[in-house]
Amino acid sequence: MGHAHLVNPGSSGHLSEVDPDDHGSLEKEEAGFRLHEIGLKLEEMLELMAAAGKHSLLIVFQGMDTSGKDGSIKGILNFANVQSSRVVSFKQPTPIELSHDFLWRVHAQAPRRGGLTIFNRSHYEDVLITRVHKLIDKDCWKKRYDQINQFEELLVDSGTIILKFFLHISKAEQEQRLLDREKDPDKSWKLSVGDWKERELWKEYQEAYEDAIHHCSTQIAPWYVVPANHKWFRDLAIMETIESAISPHRDEWHHHLKEIGKVATQELDSFRKSQASAKKP
Repeated sequence: MGHAHLVNPGSSGHLSEVDPDDHGSLEKEEAGFRLHEIGLKLEEMLELMAAAGKHSLLIVFQGMDTSGKDGSIKGILNFANVQSSRVVSFKQPTPIELSHDFLWRVHAQAPRRGGLTIFNRSHYEDVLITRVHKLIDKDCWKKRYDQINQFEELLVDSGTIILKFFLHISKAEQEQRLLDREKDPDKSWKLSVGDWKERELWKEYQEAYEDAIHHCSTQIAPWYVVPANHKWFRDLAIMETIESAISPHRDEWHHHLKEIGKVATQELDSFRKSQASAKKP
């Protein structure tokens, strides 16, 4: 059983039910060993997925500032094929994007069959920051839950495997990480007054996340809450979940590739026979 907390459809999504400091009674060294083993399995399966071209994988990361979205993405990419992988970061919408529906810019970035796409923030910003800062009214963001579910259902029906991770850190841990950035010259480029301003809205963001997770964790596109105070444990929990989600497709991909190989072999044999016949006097 994995260490990420699956939010079952219809459950509350209360973040208080998950301890952000949890580390599953594991030691860092043991977790690192497990992570490497799982990563090698994941690397093989992502190669199979890319070659078979029957499914795609969409991984969504959300979380408060400093929760570890960038670090989590780097951890996955250590075992992913760069040719079939992409990372998409969603910033403040451009004027052109704002002139369309809120999912327009997101749909265009969905992964192709065989591909892995990781969203660093996502369409969920449109029921989070827009709600917290009152950029849209309540009726609007409440409707968006159903619209998001329908959008994700469309992707799944088209062969996309969707995994959504909320990286759950404590308010105290966030403060420490922000302070650590100020002390580290190599990380000073990350400093932002905005991070401290957003921190003042911690309670409002937690409520917005809980509602989004509650309304949008479905059987086909589940949310996982990942204790993220310990980075090494966070990475293990994420990798376990990804490996578990795609491994059921392994035999299907193998079989599909064997069938492709049979057809290719037959075509090659036919070609060689025709070449041999053409050379006969």
